[in-house]
Amino acid sequence: MAHDHAGARGRVGLSAARILGVLLALIGLVLTIGGAWLAFIGGSPYYLLAGLGLCAAGWFLFRGRLLGALIYTLVFVATLLWALWEVGLQLWPLVPRVFGPIVLFLLVLAVVPALSASRTARQFALGGLVGVVALIIAGGIGIALSNDGPDPRPLPAPQLAMTEPSLMPVGADWPAYGGTYSARRFSPLTQITPQNVGRLERVWVAHTRDLPSERAKNKYGAETTPLKVGDTLYLCSAKNILIALDPATGRERWRFDPKVSDDWIPYTAACRGVVYYAAPGADPAGACATRIIEGTLDGRLIAVDARTGVPCAGFGRNGQVDIKLGMGPVEPGMVSITSPPVIVRGVIVTGHQVLDGQKNDAPSGVVQGFDAVTGQQRWAWDLGRPGTTAPAAPNEMYTRGTPNMWTIASGDESLGHVYLPMGNSAVDYWSSDRSPQENFYATSLVALDVATGQPVWRFQTVHMDVWDYDLGSQGTLVDFPGPAGPVPAIILPSKQGDIYVLDRRTGQPLTPVEERPVPQGGVEPQQRTKTQPFSRYHTLAKPDLTERDMWGMSLIDQMACRIQFRLAEYRGMYTPPTTEKRWIQYPGYNGGSDWGGIAVDPARGVIVANYNDMPNYNRLVPREEANRKGWAPRGQARGGDLGGGAEGSGDPQAGTPFAVHVNAGWRMPFTKLLCKEPPYGGIRAIDLRTGATIWDRPFGQARRNGPFGIPSMLPVTIGTPNNGGPVVTASGVVFIAASTDNLIRAIDLRTGKMLWADVLPAGGQATPMTYEHNGRQYLVIMAGGHHFMETPVGDEVIAYALPAS
Repeated sequence: MAHDHAGARGRVGLSAARILGVLLALIGLVLTIGGAWLAFIGGSPYYLLAGLGLCAAGWFLFRGRLLGALIYTLVFVATLLWALWEVGLQLWPLVPRVFGPIVLFLLVLAVVPALSASRTARQFALGGLVGVVALIIAGGIGIALSNDGPDPRPLPAPQLAMTEPSLMPVGADWPAYGGTYSARRFSPLTQITPQNVGRLERVWVAHTRDLPSERAKNKYGAETTPLKVGDTLYLCSAKNILIALDPATGRERWRFDPKVSDDWIPYTAACRGVVYYAAPGADPAGACATRIIEGTLDGRLIAVDARTGVPCAGFGRNGQVDIKLGMGPVEPGMVSITSPPVIVRGVIVTGHQVLDGQKNDAPSGVVQGFDAVTGQQRWAWDLGRPGTTAPAAPNEMYTRGTPNMWTIASGDESLGHVYLPMGNSAVDYWSSDRSPQENFYATSLVALDVATGQPVWRFQTVHMDVWDYDLGSQGTLVDFPGPAGPVPAIILPSKQGDIYVLDRRTGQPLTPVEERPVPQGGVEPQQRTKTQPFSRYHTLAKPDLTERDMWGMSLIDQMACRIQFRLAEYRGMYTPPTTEKRWIQYPGYNGGSDWGGIAVDPARGVIVANYNDMPNYNRLVPREEANRKGWAPRGQARGGDLGGGAEGSGDPQAGTPFAVHVNAGWRMPFTKLLCKEPPYGGIRAIDLRTGATIWDRPFGQARRNGPFGIPSMLPVTIGTPNNGGPVVTASGVVFIAASTDNLIRAIDLRTGKMLWADVLPAGGQATPMTYEHNGRQYLVIMAGGHHFMETPVGDEVIAYALPAS
């Protein structure tokens, strides 16, 4: 009987060995074919050699030969050596190289006793198992030691207090989107410290009650940062519902709904914030003596009484102004205001988003100034009308297709300047029909005189931009240490990762900027400039990609990404757009630094910057092919409704020879993982005076990331994509959400290490704010989610504080 049982176990074991042999042979066949292709186009020969080895191991295992296990062991050992040679002891780069082979090796060891009953075979299996365990333990220790990163530099010595050109100081209040119009995102509050931040608890939750309709699903991304002025919080919902809350309880005091239609949602229903304004000399008890002003998705400025939410009758027509007047035909969704305006010397300055990539005669990117009390238009800066900033007459139309300013401006009340981070012309990836004025001002920081609307100076970060590297980050006003004393400066982060420091009076760089040669060619070789400006002060950009930087869930995924890398056009940053084959854009259009901007601790002289580190995989699509696909501008019958797709994913660029298809983040088609190895996002502290890195950490856990879009729920820091910015306090605590793991966290300014975190009910793609009320410091974040960042959508506004004493 025992003999029969032993024989049955042997037959089962032999069947398992044969099944494993077929599996190894199939994997080997894929690696052999793909590896031969990769080697032929100049890539690593490893996959071809490993594929041949797996085929041989699978054949002998299928025949029940121990030789199959020995061959796989040689392949496994060679794989370990190759992986260490390519990436060393780095956790995430090692995962696709060794995880699958380790699993297969354990399966091979499990069938060895069925292949041979000899003592040597049993010792081999046991020794292999012990070796794998020892390898994992030793590798884990080595990875932990090698990935701990360099020790942080000491924080700079305290600096002199900076002047604040804003009329409304930050402290107990948070009176503007960036704290003040200086956009430092710094609070002098000190009640919450690195020592007690772990005791933070939720003290109230409010709901905007603005969630997507069935029609608007996959089009929401609430990005609101509330304001706090006096005894009230003010915010806007994703579709521009204005709401006032009690700062101690979150109880709603009033709301005003401007009734924005779903038709006007561009890519995303988003309102980043509102503006507070106190009319000079007004009767404090009078209607609209203090007012809340917002821009809407359908291109209106709305002004309501800050106490009651009732529209200001004396502002425009019944409390609203239509900024689209003078723009000519505007299809719903083509023009929208997603960022809060700025008010300097009583003038509301607003830009607007123009839906990217639709057509080269899209509505104008004109920037306009309005009286903050009456709503009367003061001026209009239209690039196509140099020399005049008079508003368009009834029979005139602002120049179509010009660069716009969709993000947040900053302002200097003392100089009377507003600083505009400018975008690109209406079609991002084709430049041959742009005017000299467009080429001069696109992708530039422009200072306007708020009294006249005339440009004072401009500083361009990309020449002849065809990479969608428009400036997304708000400029931050600081006093920068110079040889003769502090200089009024503005810090400008960019999507390509460079950080520039400029004299905000003149636009002249205060730190070195050099023009470096960049790749030439592409579909418009005559349009590409030979050089581009690079900051020598600081850059968030990482080294150029190589084949070794390709990632995946397995060796097969990684091989596929390596093949894509070798087939694409890539010669480093500013590789020109191509059509015959795809081209790699790195960093992608999401940054570097995007609309979340940076925070600056003015006392310590420290910049805190979170950033993205992902490529795009792009292709210019000939017009005939785009027409066959039905790609058409917004509002046309044959498509154009972009749904929940990423920006650039099938943009028609009508009126030019090419549409564009952007694979944002460069995802694999099946597993939906990214082709570049992690991290995909980081957070960094920088010495303001020198530009030196103090610390740099991957930012974001793998909780919500995984193959096939399935969350792994692993609380492991991988570095995720992120949208939203940081806030820093005088006590040395950095608060930030932004990442795709649905966490809001506190970070130690000295070390970059996480001190506290809380799981949000939806994505935190917004910048938090902090304020004091009745002696208690609060931290508030909008948990609204974001379809493009693939985080859950919600409507919660959440406040945290230390336990009441």
